[in-house]
Amino acid sequence: MIAAPQIVWLRRDLRLADQAAFHAAAQAGPVIPVYVLDDETPDERRMGGASRWYLHHSLESLQTDLARHHSQLVLRRGRAVDVLCQLVEETGATTVHALRHYEPWWRKAEEELGGKLDLVLHDGNYILPPGTVTTGSGTPYKIFTPFKDAVFAAVDGFDILPEPSLSSPEDWPASDKLADWDLLPTKPDWAGGMRDFWKAGSRAALDRFEEFVEVIGDYKQDRECPSIDGSSKLSPHLHFGEVSPRQLWQVIAQHRSHGARFFKAELIWRDYAQNLVLQFPNYAEEPYREGYDERLWRDPESDEQAADDLAAWQQGRTGYPIVDAGMRQLWQTGWMHNRVRMIAASFLVKHLLIDWRHGESWFWDTLVDADYASNGTNWQWVSGTGVDSNMFVRIMAPLSQSEKFSAGDYIRHYVPELEDLDDPYVHDPEEHGCLPAGYPAKIIGHREGRERALAAYRAIKG
Repeated sequence: MIAAPQIVWLRRDLRLADQAAFHAAAQAGPVIPVYVLDDETPDERRMGGASRWYLHHSLESLQTDLARHHSQLVLRRGRAVDVLCQLVEETGATTVHALRHYEPWWRKAEEELGGKLDLVLHDGNYILPPGTVTTGSGTPYKIFTPFKDAVFAAVDGFDILPEPSLSSPEDWPASDKLADWDLLPTKPDWAGGMRDFWKAGSRAALDRFEEFVEVIGDYKQDRECPSIDGSSKLSPHLHFGEVSPRQLWQVIAQHRSHGARFFKAELIWRDYAQNLVLQFPNYAEEPYREGYDERLWRDPESDEQAADDLAAWQQGRTGYPIVDAGMRQLWQTGWMHNRVRMIAASFLVKHLLIDWRHGESWFWDTLVDADYASNGTNWQWVSGTGVDSNMFVRIMAPLSQSEKFSAGDYIRHYVPELEDLDDPYVHDPEEHGCLPAGYPAKIIGHREGRERALAAYRAIKG
């Protein structure tokens, strides 16, 4: 008797190795891998432009990987629950397998789908399943450091699942053509810098990881300097599930350096963000701490100057070279150096007194690795509104941060107006009296911005 087909519903888990849904489906029968481009279920959280560009190339790579197994990827567009129910009816599939996702809209979709058909959910996108790491009293952790320590204590090693052997159904259901989804920009084509910066897919992820492991011993210090290629640049590969964090952890476990342990802590931060979203589903949209309301922020929707300041920040035209370099890197490549992300985010929230959610929204559209949990957690950390966050009154000094972390070459690369300036002038050309033509003066002075932020904070705190 021929086994009934098994559907694998793919979202941000676009790989074959260490993919429990593929593994279980392959053991049960012929496998039909399905990706549904669903802009209806997330509603206002539909995937941003940069992420859609990356998704196109990631799906292309997965199609190639599946072809090696004499399989193929079925592409459909629409509301995922409806599409999957229709596919089960078309194919006679008995079960839909999927990795669990923790964004609030996917949790609702999983619950609805599970009420209509046999949905089997598996773990596999995180080091440990969100919700399973708890305090001694069984409650979820809210603070990162004890959460991190608990994960380190709980993890010994992993059994990494190999790529499964896939059998095909007798008849394949119809599939959309990837090109017809128009995920790539054309008018205008703003993705040239991203094409030069990224190569998508599991093979590219593992190649990048092999290069990174060679220098992981220096990771802790090199990642702080934007002029050095010290970051792993694995975040989009992890976000789209082209590689699992457990695969990375297993390799890094052989390295005993401070850099290796620090990178593990970065992987744990990714788990931590998902655990927060599991506890507080609207964490990426609503401040955790009370008192950070409209009285604190300048509103770009009603304040023309605030709107101009927000646009200057988005375009990298603030007059602060380190901020502008970061925002231009983001626009060109769909990614920003971690240290510079903190500086640029702090500048928006504190120097410009603009609500962090405007920044979160901009990052959601421009980051190739835009992640609901991580993006919201990072912005709430910077703004001081999060469950575990930096205090609002701790205000980063962009100019001194730029010098401290030797950002000169980084600035000269992304802000060509300043490419002829040497250190220290490139960090603050206005202060040194060498502001080049075409580069703006500061939209607000550091001291003025700091004092305004502190005064606004004191006002709302009484």
